Amino acid sequence: MHDRNTTNLQRRQWLSLALAASASLALAPGVAAAADDKPIEWVVGMAVGGGSDTVARTVAEAMSKQLGQTIIVNNKPGAATNIAADYVAKYKDVEHVLLTGDFATLASNPFLYSKLPYDADRDLASVGMLVRFPLIVVVSVNHPAKNFKEFVAWMKAQPQEVNYASPGAGTPHHLATELLVRKLGVKAVHVPYRGAAPALQDVMGGQLPFMLVESAAGLPLINGGKLRPLAVGTATRMKTLPEVPTLQEEGVKGFEAFAWQGLSVPASASAAHIARLNQALRAAQDSTFVKARFQALGVEVVSGTPQQMQKFAQAERQRWGALIKELNLSLKSD
Repeated sequence: MHDRNTTNLQRRQWLSLALAASASLALAPGVAAAADDKPIEWVVGMAVGGGSDTVARTVAEAMSKQLGQTIIVNNKPGAATNIAADYVAKYKDVEHVLLTGDFATLASNPFLYSKLPYDADRDLASVGMLVRFPLIVVVSVNHPAKNFKEFVAWMKAQPQEVNYASPGAGTPHHLATELLVRKLGVKAVHVPYRGAAPALQDVMGGQLPFMLVESAAGLPLINGGKLRPLAVGTATRMKTLPEVPTLQEEGVKGFEAFAWQGLSVPASASAAHIARLNQALRAAQDSTFVKARFQALGVEVVSGTPQQMQKFAQAERQRWGALIKELNLSLKSD
């Protein structure tokens, strides 16, 4: 997935970023270097109302104050975030666009698709990590299974393969569920949706029996008594759901998976611009407003440099790329 030219370009960009970051420190506590009245478009590859949308709108509000610019969230769901990623990768006004660069865009899609209209390494640059959130196994409150062991027994007793929902093909929800059912020794049919919100509606309504949902989208419905949580994909129990066991506790050995998101821009954005965005992002993540909002949603803020995000994304690409090849999963480009 990497070529020599891409690697050299990244090295030059990281050096420029380091120099720009040092120069930008004088901008604190605000980071608006010059008057810019043009709004910034933040593109999200998932539907309105899901976890990705919630994260973007929360951080965008806080970043707007730091930058002194309006940030408008634009949802472009579909094609496992490829529509949104391609839109940003080809965006001409590179200093007025942002992308939620998530698990699908940066880690799984390069392996799931034989051909993409963009290259995540070549066409997108990292600004910084946003968040990661646990994945929770949920069913309708009317489902006969009251706990995870009962649910596994119910799955195995069905005469046909059970369907499961996800916010889209190639998402961590999709791949983590594929990993889970294989570890359980059962089969299930993937039904992808255009975002978490419509998928959750059908799970709540009983049209599909279960899904793995990220905490940002799932917790409000769990707390509202509309979904039943059976297990979580974290190594330890969630503080916001202390009564719900982990999948490892339920006997699924070594299972741990998160949904995660970072902030990306077109690769041609200047190092100074990326450094300014990173400083605004980290200040927003440290704000009381963002911390309180994410704590209520069970979302873990992950702060860091552009270089740290790039290294993390590459590590995730290797981890999940190996699984995709092992499972022989592939998707067709729309």
